Amino acid sequence: MGNLSHPSEFILLGFSTFGKLQIVLYGPFLMLYLLALIGNILIIAMILVDAHLHIPMYFFLGNFALLDMLVTMTVVPKMLSDLLISTKKISFTNCMVQFYFYFTFGSTTSLILADMALDRFVAICHPLHYGTLMSWAVCVRLAGAAWTAPFLAMVPTVLSLVQLSYFHGNVINHFFCDNAPLLQLVCSDTTLLEIWDFMLSLAFVLSSFLVTLMSYDYIVTTVLHIPSASGRQKAFSTCSSHLTLVFIGFGSTVFVYVQPGKAHSVELNKFVVLVTNILTPVLNPFIFTFRNETIKAVIQGQVQRFKSLKNSA
Repeated sequence: MGNLSHPSEFILLGFSTFGKLQIVLYGPFLMLYLLALIGNILIIAMILVDAHLHIPMYFFLGNFALLDMLVTMTVVPKMLSDLLISTKKISFTNCMVQFYFYFTFGSTTSLILADMALDRFVAICHPLHYGTLMSWAVCVRLAGAAWTAPFLAMVPTVLSLVQLSYFHGNVINHFFCDNAPLLQLVCSDTTLLEIWDFMLSLAFVLSSFLVTLMSYDYIVTTVLHIPSASGRQKAFSTCSSHLTLVFIGFGSTVFVYVQPGKAHSVELNKFVVLVTNILTPVLNPFIFTFRNETIKAVIQGQVQRFKSLKNSA
């Protein structure tokens, strides 16, 4: 792509259309951000300290909660600080770093959701072989691949972005360095880059979604053949929280990113990404808390233990 030029910094429009009302958004967004961090930290802490949760299902859930935090921390702190200032700047280097980690963590999240679906598939459809097929060695390999593949695959994308010419200005119509608004500033030929990005979306997002759908197709077929109603209800209850995450997570991700780069509607995507980065990480811990009987039992046990320690003191 040659020795091309890029600006030293970008201007993020963010929510500039709201004018001075941006300051009003700061309080609610900060509260949601803190709730997301606290909720996911509590999920991870419970999984680490309680032996009842030391099984593959919650190992993957812990990875998912960690990724929820990392994705949010990559974008939201900068967005919050920009709500309080009139000129929202980000250096070119920081923009590339933010871009890299946001899409890396986001891709890993999709792969972890697929790992969770495979775990439920094996647990329900092949329960007698569960201990062998989902051994700790297998789980670590699945999670390791989910983390490693996006970290490596996003390197060519960022290197390509660094070498492009940005002669269409340095104003990004977004609250972070997203793919579509960045490409709109580029005057170089981005065909190969867009094809590569689309292939990554297919490899990480759409393939994970298809694996999840196929897993649940087999799960539903197997559960419907369980003779007792209580058995069917128990089987479905172990999947309900994960299914909720799948529809929320994959729905927004496929809508925003599984399409060619410049085909995006930036204003609409800005709203969808805002919901994904702030509201979804807040909801996920509650989904697993209120829809998962094991975690509810662990929470009740910890509360009782705390009360006992308090009374004995």
